[in-house]
Amino acid sequence: MENSPTALVIGAGPAGLMAAEALAAAGHAVTIAEAKPSPARKFLMAGKSGLNLTKAEDMDAFLAAYGADAEWLHPVLGSFGPNEVQAWAQDLGQPLFTGSTGRVFPKAMKASPLLRAWLSRLNEMSVRIERRWRWQGWEGDAVLIDTPEGARQLAPRVTVLACGGASWARLGSDGAWAAPLLDQVTPFQPANMGFAIEWSPHMQRHLGAPVKGIALSAGNQTSRGEIVLSRDGIEGGGIYEVSRAMRGGAPLTVDLMPDLTVEDLRKRLTRPRGKESMANHLRKALKWTPEKQALLMEFARPLPADVAHLIKALPITHHGPLPIDQAISTAGGLRIDALDGALMLKSRPGTFAAGEMLDWEAPTGGYLISASLATGLHAGRSAAAWLAR
Repeated sequence: MENSPTALVIGAGPAGLMAAEALAAAGHAVTIAEAKPSPARKFLMAGKSGLNLTKAEDMDAFLAAYGADAEWLHPVLGSFGPNEVQAWAQDLGQPLFTGSTGRVFPKAMKASPLLRAWLSRLNEMSVRIERRWRWQGWEGDAVLIDTPEGARQLAPRVTVLACGGASWARLGSDGAWAAPLLDQVTPFQPANMGFAIEWSPHMQRHLGAPVKGIALSAGNQTSRGEIVLSRDGIEGGGIYEVSRAMRGGAPLTVDLMPDLTVEDLRKRLTRPRGKESMANHLRKALKWTPEKQALLMEFARPLPADVAHLIKALPITHHGPLPIDQAISTAGGLRIDALDGALMLKSRPGTFAAGEMLDWEAPTGGYLISASLATGLHAGRSAAAWLAR
């Protein structure tokens, strides 16, 4: 207990690092306890396909992506929204660019340069990162930490929990932190996830291929993103955008030709086809990809004489979400009603929480990282204000 830091942050992902930076900027000694051998592993994985930091759009549209969570997130994101995220990254020496859909990326298209610059800044601020330190809950007022040298009890003046969600356990987000807080946690569910499909043999040669130029609908959610036909089912940005409605039971339909009307399709398909098979006739008349044709044959055989309506609204039969550990993110976590406006636990004054461990949900497209950074900053500033009292 004698070597306790003033401020202890549990977790070295984006939310934890941001909380640590806010506390250190306020002049406090900060120690980060990270369960893994290196920090921000999931953040680095997210950057492998291009680190989508935020979305360049007005605040009303930005908040709308968070659905029912927008109300409590509004003041948090209002202080650190898309413009502030971009300024923060540029201040770390990372040039950015904005894609045609408004998504903002580092020009390096990966997370490692930004993370190196960030860790260097934190080191200059004397923030300590203790690796392989796993939080085990509390004993009275003491924070219990399992370390390679044995169990430790710390008595920081403030603690910020930034323990992550419950997907990609090998990267650190295993949800094990929920045990000491179980009565305050909504059960985890996968979010931004794929859905399981048992493909017939004729689909095997198409697995791994993207399907572009489609529109997806489930309940009141729609998407114009692409999907990938994987060994386990369907994945990719297009399905993630409608996954929340699908998780709630809404059926999925795919419009294979969203830029044509049913009547446009009928005109093209009523042209004489002679002795051609229907499959060849469709391919030539619509000039579409083999993957679109394969999807139609997978879910609509035997094809009716008037196939146009199925091309516009093909029902996709699936077997539910893929396992939670394969999900991009998770829903559920520490309930918002367990926290006050400063993101402090009502049951444990001086302990704050941030990031994906909170019970909120957002689509991919920059919203996940933005809110993780914003809640981390909010919790860190709140913890610094608590210390100032």
